Amino acid sequence: MLIDTHSHIYGEEFDADRDDVVQRALSAGVELILLPAIDKESYARQAELAQQYPTLFRQMMGLHPTSVGPDFRQDLQLVHDRLFATPEAYVGVGEIGLDLYWDTTYRTQQEEALECQIEWAEALDKPIVLHVRNAYQEVFDLLQRHGSPRYRGIMHCFSGTVEEAQRAVEMGFVLGVGGVVTYKKSLLPEVVAAVGLQHIVLETDAPYLAPVPHRGKRNESAFVLLVAQRVAEIVGCSVESVAAQTSATAQRVFGL
Repeated sequence: MLIDTHSHIYGEEFDADRDDVVQRALSAGVELILLPAIDKESYARQAELAQQYPTLFRQMMGLHPTSVGPDFRQDLQLVHDRLFATPEAYVGVGEIGLDLYWDTTYRTQQEEALECQIEWAEALDKPIVLHVRNAYQEVFDLLQRHGSPRYRGIMHCFSGTVEEAQRAVEMGFVLGVGGVVTYKKSLLPEVVAAVGLQHIVLETDAPYLAPVPHRGKRNESAFVLLVAQRVAEIVGCSVESVAAQTSATAQRVFGL
């Protein structure tokens, strides 16, 4: 069984052929797809998809850091209300985090939103799924200030160094590994080899970051099999072993 732990298949990029995309995922051996939230525009879309395919999809709830703006406290209230009204509907709080790549205007607000959502996740005993871009040290500092002895969650689309990967693992996180691991100049294979199969989960981040040979095209959940194949090459085991270990890890992290 393959689990795609991070897919935005509810997005408008799939409106024309979503059912076909779902069938290709099933044919590739994907039996579970987790849907991270972005903002209020995504909540209804992901809920509708989860209702349409209740055995295939699981939802998360959260406010993405690039969606944090001047009205972020109102947006956070929506997240809070959904999480606490029907906590059973969500397997995790995500995707949340810090993104300082494009714009640092709302850095302080991003940090406040992140810490707030971490507190809600802990109150509800939910894992967190972190989006971190150009901000690993800042995220580690915030997590350390927050003071939890150990965290439960995923560093989604991990793009840091081996040292940052090892620090994330020490804090309790597993690493989300997707199509970037297939790229020629990617440092992710070195990270995977260093932390070991037991500390990663598979993801696509569809429609983004499609693996080779689909790089530059729309990504989809079926392509998580290509990620599993590359990981198998890196760690020197069978694809079946990769699927079994990463799925077991995902089930543990999310309580599935």
